[in-house]
Amino acid sequence: MAVLPPDRLLRRDDAAYEQARLDAVWNERKPDRYPEVIVLADSEQDVVAAVRLARSEGLTIGIRSGGHSWVGNGVRDGGMLLDLSRLRDVTVDPATRTAAVQPAVKGPALLEQLAPHGLFFPTGHAPTVGLGGFLLGGGYGWNSRRLGPACMSIEAIDVVLADGTLVHATDATHPDLLWAARGSGPGFFGVVTRFHLALHDLPRPLLRTVHSYPLELRDEVLAWAYDTLELLSPAVEFSVKVGWGSGGLPPEKHSTPGEDRQTVSVTATAFCEGDERILAPLEDAPFRDRAIRALVARETTVAALYEHADRLTPPGMRWALDGIWTDEPVEKVLEASRPLFDTIPDTTSHVLWMLWGGYPERPDACWSSQAKLYLSPNAGWTDPAEDLAHERWAHGRLAELQHLSAGLQFSDNNLADRFDHGLSPANAARLEEIRAVYDPEGRFRTYMTPGESTTAYAAAGHART
Repeated sequence: MAVLPPDRLLRRDDAAYEQARLDAVWNERKPDRYPEVIVLADSEQDVVAAVRLARSEGLTIGIRSGGHSWVGNGVRDGGMLLDLSRLRDVTVDPATRTAAVQPAVKGPALLEQLAPHGLFFPTGHAPTVGLGGFLLGGGYGWNSRRLGPACMSIEAIDVVLADGTLVHATDATHPDLLWAARGSGPGFFGVVTRFHLALHDLPRPLLRTVHSYPLELRDEVLAWAYDTLELLSPAVEFSVKVGWGSGGLPPEKHSTPGEDRQTVSVTATAFCEGDERILAPLEDAPFRDRAIRALVARETTVAALYEHADRLTPPGMRWALDGIWTDEPVEKVLEASRPLFDTIPDTTSHVLWMLWGGYPERPDACWSSQAKLYLSPNAGWTDPAEDLAHERWAHGRLAELQHLSAGLQFSDNNLADRFDHGLSPANAARLEEIRAVYDPEGRFRTYMTPGESTTAYAAAGHART
């Protein structure tokens, strides 16, 4: 059996253990959970050795790719934390329009290598997101309204199974593995060391429109956006942010009205198909003349899109996110969500009203949780003493809207603080049947439960089962 070097195998009494545990979570709100062993994998061989070590010692395995799980799903009490953050290799084959990427590769790094070949992939909106968890969880990324969730572009995976074997899985050789890899999120029962992805044409040009409106127009703007989605091409990403600051607009050199109060910011990004008027419906908004600031069909770049997205959830802060999909009538959603919108805390927290619309499901993918609207509170703060207040706003206010929910998306991974469904009942049942075949001993950790959460919200007894 391969032996892991001492600097890659950390036990709880090792000097480097605690820093490795903290580094495994991007969020400054670190989980109060302690694996017995942390493995810092440098290669696929290290992953194989780690899984075999876990088998020999009877350890369950939690997995960290990019570390952007808001609740630190891979960091669990006991067992092994298998840290894949050093696996960042990218290989592009322009001739076959495919790429092979390791799980810790981040979106900007992949797109940078694809652009010279005129190729593109729907990577995550935040530049700090690793592709491993993003892809497994479905992957709602740039241009996904047209290209589909990123998991639909997975052609094959290299995966270490519970018995310690490394296999190359395709739809022909291991259809159940590929089905599960396309959308099961933290419930996947293996360690993917490489994703083989189908690539797409680089969209040119990219156009972006942003309007910032005063808060008193909130409900009118949200209702208009809900209805306007039907007028927009699938090549347009469309969302509204309600909260503090400049929204999706670049910061100005001097303070202006709207920078120090809550605003309602409409953002639309067109991954163009040659239609110069693709964003024109936004200019027909009945309240258009009341915009505080605006950019109209401004040409942009993916790098600039990442910069705007990064300002929404900057690093170095404590974060709690939640979200529901819903297809309910907009009047019903607005009425029920008013307490959520009316109590947005401090100057960093916000609510995203993301218009998705829907995408056809496929029989070769377990991905199955979506609706027209994704409603997502994002709480950001710095003082640990304020944890409960912010978590209560993000999870508790959304729990009040549970009757509207058509499920959640795993990227916000809030199962430990507010349970909801990330898969359809039929797909969830099939996933467990496949898990029993590939991981009969339960070697790999699956979805967190409310009892495993160490947040202030769960500790106060608010987590729902």
